[in-house]
Amino acid sequence: MSSSFVHLAVHTEYSLRDSVVRIPELIDAVKAQGSPAIAITDLYNLFGMLKFYRAALKAGVQPLIGVDLGIREPEDRQGSTRLRLICQNLDGYRNLTRLISRAWLEGQQRSDPLIAYAWLTPESTSGLIALSGAAHGNVARLLANGRDELADGALSRWLDLFGDRYYLELQRIGRPGEAGLNQATLDLAIRRGVPVVATNDVRFLKPDEHEAHEVRVSIHDRAQLGDPARERRYTAQQYLRSGAEMAALFADVPEALENSLQIARRCAVVLSLGKPRLPDYPVAAGSTPNDFLRSESERGLEARLQALAPEPQPEPAAAAGSALTPERYRERLAIEIGVICQMGFSGYFLIVADFIRWAKENGVPVGPGRGSGAGSVVAWSLTITDLDPLRFGLLFERFLNPERVSMPDFDIDFCQDRRGEVISYVQERYGRDQVAQIITFGTLQARGVLRDVGRVLQMPYGQVDKLTKLVPQNPAAPVTLAAAIAGEPKLQAFRDEDPVVARAFDIAQRLEGLTRHASTHAAGIVIGDRPLSELVPLYRDP
Repeated sequence: MSSSFVHLAVHTEYSLRDSVVRIPELIDAVKAQGSPAIAITDLYNLFGMLKFYRAALKAGVQPLIGVDLGIREPEDRQGSTRLRLICQNLDGYRNLTRLISRAWLEGQQRSDPLIAYAWLTPESTSGLIALSGAAHGNVARLLANGRDELADGALSRWLDLFGDRYYLELQRIGRPGEAGLNQATLDLAIRRGVPVVATNDVRFLKPDEHEAHEVRVSIHDRAQLGDPARERRYTAQQYLRSGAEMAALFADVPEALENSLQIARRCAVVLSLGKPRLPDYPVAAGSTPNDFLRSESERGLEARLQALAPEPQPEPAAAAGSALTPERYRERLAIEIGVICQMGFSGYFLIVADFIRWAKENGVPVGPGRGSGAGSVVAWSLTITDLDPLRFGLLFERFLNPERVSMPDFDIDFCQDRRGEVISYVQERYGRDQVAQIITFGTLQARGVLRDVGRVLQMPYGQVDKLTKLVPQNPAAPVTLAAAIAGEPKLQAFRDEDPVVARAFDIAQRLEGLTRHASTHAAGIVIGDRPLSELVPLYRDP
């Protein structure tokens, strides 16, 4: 590793409240600095993990997967504290996903998911490296309050859990009382023989992004930037400092820099991506999903053919004299079954057919099928779709092709009013811990972010309203703020004539497109082959 320092405390836009760091720009900056690795430790979640993991590997940078967890402090009037965890290996990743899931499912307090101490055991923390959380951790909080004996006891509890995988954090980012806290932390580390590590608690990439970051925090807090009572939790020094800057800042504690490299060397998480993990469809003893798919499809096709009276109709696109005979349907069915079984998607077809059949039997309106899935005779035979593929000349290969392996994707329409009943059936059928709805993220769009920035900067409502109405609103093809300004002379004039408007435009463009909130996808469902928290962290909308 050529660099002298690795950042181990970085929040990205996926923390949703306190960062303006976009992952592609982060990776570019880390690579430009020559750093061999980078950790993201978003608050309470791994929302950005997959995007980060792929981008880092593509750039030749080692991705370190971490999170800032909230720890419930029942006897502390100051509320919860923080613990920063970084995955050392795949076992650690699985433990982290379980802890995050449990925090969201069981530990929410005022929308914040918190971990209880009782959940942390040597088994549940195996494969995880722990950083103390600096000023936000319980050891530092106790030291700052002069409760040295209690801080010593808290440290002992962490060492019992993590052993040599626990590090006391040092930060020099300009917070009040920081120097005294760092000295107390160093004294405790020396007395107990615990390693220290330097972090910079990154919230933005460059120093000139500090104001935009403060505006973003104010948007989340529903505060105004100039309000004297506004809580100021961040400093202008929380940017992605270079290794040279960190080396100069911690020249008196070089081991704190070296330990950041040591932590990176101790981590090696290799995730298996792009491989479908399909749940098993329950079949009778002595049978297999492939056998059951074949028998159900053949039975369903015969029922479909009997319903075609008096005989299957000629295919409009077929050559003159060609007829859709039963044999042609059976031949096509056999070909499709061969491809489906070869690609390992028998269970997928059976599961989809199962919940569609349940919906129809229970009076839930279901669409006839659309998209490339309508080209499958197997889907038609299983009543997944109600369109005759041969009659309309539809191709199965557009849906599933062994030369282009990808998950099949049926587009299915359920009655909106009763969609929840189908989801409940799937949960009961395949296990509530193996079924979840897909998350979706809202972003700061041109009009909305301009309105938010105007409010935070305390601009007159009428002025902000006039500006936002000049920004085109087209949900089908959203217009960026830069494009709106370039295409509207009035916006240009307002910007050129009023420095406050120019400032608002500049900040809004810096924030535009950032992830604003998480919510539940209207209909996307994941069904896993095991409890989902063993693969990904689960989130529950507060």
